[in-house]
Amino acid sequence: MEYFFLFIAILAIVFLLSFFLKFFRRESKSKNLQEKNDSAVFVHCPICNSPLAKGENLHSKIFRPMTTPDQRMTVQGCPHCFPSLEKGIIRRCPVCGKNLDLNEELIARLFNRPDGKKHVLVTGCSICCNVKKNISKK
Repeated sequence: MEYFFLFIAILAIVFLLSFFLKFFRRESKSKNLQEKNDSAVFVHCPICNSPLAKGENLHSKIFRPMTTPDQRMTVQGCPHCFPSLEKGIIRRCPVCGKNLDLNEELIARLFNRPDGKKHVLVTGCSICCNVKKNISKK
């Protein structure tokens, strides 16, 4: 009979330990997620590759109405590289690798998905896209 009570006591201690460990793990995971969400950077500027903080947006122009699934757009830059450059920032085309002046921009396509999400595909800068068009015409 003593072994039975000893077995029940050991089971109760194991159960309580596992409960407290799960509770403390959940609490620490939620704290880690909050810290990651506060400091996480999800978007980088395609021109200067600077991380965009919450509330910072790219300067861009979108052509044609928003109801079409595929639109042409131009990207001028982010607050770090447009309308003026911050110290140490280099504007570079992600397709051809050429340095861009402040008056040059990226040409991209904006895809409006049925679920409401948007996807941007950079096709090049105003220099390399014109070169591609001239080569394909020959």
